[in-house]
Amino acid sequence: MTAARIAAPSATPGAGTDAAAWQHRHVLDLDDFTRAEIETVLDLADRMREVLDRRIARVPALRGYTVMNLFYEASTRTRASFELAGKVLGADVISLSASTASVQKGESLIDTVRTLRAIGADVIVMRHAASGAPYLAARHTDAAIVNAGDGAHAHPTQALLDLYTIRSHFGSLAGKRVVLIGDIAHSRVARSDMWGLAAMGAEVVVCGPPTLLPRGLRAADRPTHAAPALPAVTVETDIDRAIAGAHVVIALRLQSERQEGGLLPSLHEYAALYQVTAARLARAHPDHLLMHPGPKNEGIEIAGDVATGAHSIIEEQVTNGVAVRMALLYLLSGRTESPGGGPGSAAGSAVGGEARA
Repeated sequence: MTAARIAAPSATPGAGTDAAAWQHRHVLDLDDFTRAEIETVLDLADRMREVLDRRIARVPALRGYTVMNLFYEASTRTRASFELAGKVLGADVISLSASTASVQKGESLIDTVRTLRAIGADVIVMRHAASGAPYLAARHTDAAIVNAGDGAHAHPTQALLDLYTIRSHFGSLAGKRVVLIGDIAHSRVARSDMWGLAAMGAEVVVCGPPTLLPRGLRAADRPTHAAPALPAVTVETDIDRAIAGAHVVIALRLQSERQEGGLLPSLHEYAALYQVTAARLARAHPDHLLMHPGPKNEGIEIAGDVATGAHSIIEEQVTNGVAVRMALLYLLSGRTESPGGGPGSAAGSAVGGEARA
């Protein structure tokens, strides 16, 4: 396959490279994304935001392309944004949940994805409770697989929209102190965020109770041969030290459904020690951003007043998620015409090059 290339318009914010190669048939995590590939997605998301900002946000860029959403777990934001992303681009979008799929009759995941491909799925957006399930699916179908969250492992599209949102405010992530606070051990968002933030040159700090921090996360605790297995991060158990000087604070939901018993004495104690509050955010950079992947447990990992405060960009994350997922669907399709073309388009230059099959 040859790589599709995106020629970013000179007026596009953050277009640091004129053309960055796209080398992915699937989107499973960000651990195999280069900085250039991430910037390709973010630059194209800029142009997708322009489409979304139109009075009639519809383009025929993916006409004749079929997107299947296969969700084995409940979802509001991710599922809805993928549905809208596909429809805005003119794709046919079909959404399935495990409760209505043949999995209830004993059908295996492999059989399900093969069936969806036989029906005509070009891309399968998949959420599953088992870590690694999208990787298994990708080995057994020639449809593109997008990981919309697998167990406690990865959530690459959430990480990309987080990167996009931060870049839209600061212009660059290089050198920015980004702090992830909460249940790091069970958070698929945290894992993908760490890879993406590190690739973009951010200073990554993770903070939480020792029982909710993965083993080996501290660089000093890793054996030499395993040093590259995780991105370089700073580990803190004191929230005040973690937040000090932070440009971005990302509060993570307490993953109660994935935890084994005994990791926390009580929710009350967790909130007392690790809740993101206005008093704690006063230690951050004056122009800091507050983010949360949702859904929020206000009063536990985040105080209600800061969740809706002046520094919060949580709703902006949701909006940006549609643009980022539009960009990914477009890149995976291999289309070469301009996604934002047509009269009145501000999208600028076209997508050029021949996509990989």
